[in-house]
Amino acid sequence: MKCLRIFLPALLLVSGLATVLAESAPEHVCETKNGTSCEDCLKNVTCLWCIKTKSCVTYPARTILPPHSLCPLDDSRWGLCWMNFQTLIITLSVLGAVLILALMVCMFRCCKCENFGSQRFEAKMQRQTDKTKAKQEER
Repeated sequence: MKCLRIFLPALLLVSGLATVLAESAPEHVCETKNGTSCEDCLKNVTCLWCIKTKSCVTYPARTILPPHSLCPLDDSRWGLCWMNFQTLIITLSVLGAVLILALMVCMFRCCKCENFGSQRFEAKMQRQTDKTKAKQEER
């Protein structure tokens, strides 16, 4: 139960950020930034900077990952000019896996503690039942 108090607001925050980032921008805004720098291009979150072609293109959100024909992953920049898209994907995947593992460990520990308490209670009740039966048999 304690885990849900922590992770539910975090989940709502992440989904809220995803909703904000998913809002559509006007078409071809990024293409107007061609010939500028990576920093100018990435001021808009819908833009992707390709180092190989030095062009700013609209991020293809429908395909999740930009196709190789648009720009290779190791030459793509999105969000940060100093980190290529491939490294960003790997980093976010590792962080996501760590968060999922932490959630699973937390849930396991909470469930284990609850079961341990109920097992202890059941053992106590069984001892009381056994004592009562033993007293009845003596009578």
